[in-house]
Amino acid sequence: MNLKRIIAEYPNFPKKGILFRDFSPILGDASAMSFIVEEFSKQFHSNDVDMFVGIESRGFILASILAQKYSKGMVMLRKEGKLPGKTVKTSYTIEYGKAVLEIQKNVLNEGERVVICDDLLATGGTAKAAAKLVERMGAKVAGFAFIIELTDLNGIKEINDYKTVSLVQY
Repeated sequence: MNLKRIIAEYPNFPKKGILFRDFSPILGDASAMSFIVEEFSKQFHSNDVDMFVGIESRGFILASILAQKYSKGMVMLRKEGKLPGKTVKTSYTIEYGKAVLEIQKNVLNEGERVVICDDLLATGGTAKAAAKLVERMGAKVAGFAFIIELTDLNGIKEINDYKTVSLVQY
């Protein structure tokens, strides 16, 4: 399936000079959704994954559908101040500035194997921060699952120690 035909493009969003690649149209296409789940299923064996972690907010969708497919749980990584209870957080740099990512303190167990999910890999700052949080919790990053990778931004360099699967490259 050619996902590039389904992914929408928005020039100058969220700011001038950025070409935003939007996977939202895939959500309305049941066959595309099934294709995505099956492609990731080929890459990550069920016995090698204990939990899926979704990065706010588009990663929640991917992590949820993969968790359902694998009969595993799903954990959210959110922007600062969005999670109740005790959290662990890290600051990082993104394409548009700085941000803070956090996870609830007791949602991952020591040694759990985690696949971190997001819609897009750009500069790799968010992905690297996510891996840092997962590892700080004592869990292990089993890999990353992205629908889109912007190869010219070299985000893969930030996470090259991990298995990384992206279905579409620009």
